[in-house]
Amino acid sequence: MTNVAVLVGRLARPAEERELPSGDRLVAYEVTVPRESGRAESVAVVWFDAPASAASLDVDEKVVVIGRVRRRFFQAGGSTQSRTEVVAARVVPTRSKRARQVLLDAAAELEGVTP
Repeated sequence: MTNVAVLVGRLARPAEERELPSGDRLVAYEVTVPRESGRAESVAVVWFDAPASAASLDVDEKVVVIGRVRRRFFQAGGSTQSRTEVVAARVVPTRSKRARQVLLDAAAELEGVTP
């Protein structure tokens, strides 16, 4: 089974760079994806070991995100909570020459999947 997520949308807030207690570094985004109905959906995106340039993306920047969906569970306020997010393998601005190639790579990955 394959877990591939492809998002094309705009950053709803500036990229947030964080260092986890484990020492891992990540960049967090909130990507707003338009829907045909006119209402948009917000998707949480995290990118582990992202390049330094990943934190420079700013609000309203249109991006392509390729990654996988995960649901994580954690303790907060004495109860178990969960969050669904996309773990990015790549995030590129749509103005980048690489954006088209990133989408083609994702399509190729899906074509290699056998039902």
